Amino acid sequence: MQVGKKHPFLSEDKASDHKFYYRNENIENESEDDTMAAKVGIVMGSDSDLPVMSKAAEILDILKIEYDITVISAHRMPDIFFHYAKSAEEKGYKVIIAGAGGAAHLPGMTAAIFPMPVIGVPIMTKSLGGVDSLYSIVSMPGGIPVATVAINGALNAGLLAAKILATSDPELLERIKAYGEGLKDSVLAKADKLEKMGYEAYLKNM
Repeated sequence: MQVGKKHPFLSEDKASDHKFYYRNENIENESEDDTMAAKVGIVMGSDSDLPVMSKAAEILDILKIEYDITVISAHRMPDIFFHYAKSAEEKGYKVIIAGAGGAAHLPGMTAAIFPMPVIGVPIMTKSLGGVDSLYSIVSMPGGIPVATVAINGALNAGLLAAKILATSDPELLERIKAYGEGLKDSVLAKADKLEKMGYEAYLKNM
């Protein structure tokens, strides 16, 4: 169960105006101090991006990785965005996953300020189908990289963040390996079902 909390990067007087903020509360066997130390920041430019960006949170939950998730518009609230990106390292973030659509400046601007990995998630748009978001995020100048996943590819963004963290966390690496084995088992089960039922019966049960 996720519990709403005030935005950690806002002063008390501003927090009431920016209430969309949740922290993962699903980590077991952690002390209170450990629970507050999120390793991944998930940020999006609009709450309309949440159905996509929640997929990153879901995989982090599965892998028992602490994270923060929030909405910050780089265009509409540049001062708050700057404070978020500037203070993220001090807050303990090791990776930031940033989702944006259209002009999609949020991931790139985050990467310009935050010195550790940034993963960009291009959000599908009605006008150009998300290609505008994709081109914007991948077109970073030399020296300011953003690791960009597919359009609406937040699940892979979460998994990539986990793999980055796993380079220095053997226990997390084992959980990632177990997740991969689960994917394989799922496909094998489907193949076995198809072979037993035949394609026509399989299609009717899909």
